[in-house]
Amino acid sequence: MPRIGRVVLPNYPLHVVQRGHNRQVVFADARDFENYLSDLRELKEALGLRVYAYCLMTNHVHLLLSPGDTPASLGQLMKALAARMTRYRNKLEGRSGTLWESRYKSSVVQSDTYLLACSRYIELNPVRAHIVSRAENYPWSSYRLRVVEPAENNWLDIDPCFEALGTTELVRRDRYKEFLSQVAPSGELDLIRDALQRGQLTVASRFVEEIEKVTGLRITGRGQGRPTKNSNTN
Repeated sequence: MPRIGRVVLPNYPLHVVQRGHNRQVVFADARDFENYLSDLRELKEALGLRVYAYCLMTNHVHLLLSPGDTPASLGQLMKALAARMTRYRNKLEGRSGTLWESRYKSSVVQSDTYLLACSRYIELNPVRAHIVSRAENYPWSSYRLRVVEPAENNWLDIDPCFEALGTTELVRRDRYKEFLSQVAPSGELDLIRDALQRGQLTVASRFVEEIEKVTGLRITGRGQGRPTKNSNTN
């Protein structure tokens, strides 16, 4: 079956999900989570990406990233993260073989409309999965860095939408806590999930039209198939 063309644009955030092969366990204990986050922090600096949110679950990861000026950096990051974690787990378990699905999923996010919504979606994943009752109780998401830990411990990049929540760090944290406590509008979860599954845009229709002009791709309601050769994809 032909693959869906991946849309990656300079300085546009993407919601990325990578799953374990056949949904197998990727993170078995705290060391596994810590190792992945250490690699993520190191590689995002080396490759010039920005990390706005993340959540590591037992058998998959959610990342909210921006590739900066070089779209190819997204693929480089995901390849390096997957390879490092695979080597780590294989060495630990004395085994060989694949750890991840062959291809991660990604969706470009319209920053002025859905960036905070995607952050909320990602950081509430453990709550929806009934692992914890509150986002701050889960240690492997960006929520604790964003609103619980001291500001000097926060290595996340601050996205413009979070920054616009207030003029001080304290105000931004309090307003973001309130935002996460609100019930998501009807259809928001389905919109984010569907966009990710189809490799489409988590956006409003006007933004879709703008992206189609930039990339030469048909985005809205497109079926599976490879993009045109002149498109800017990764």
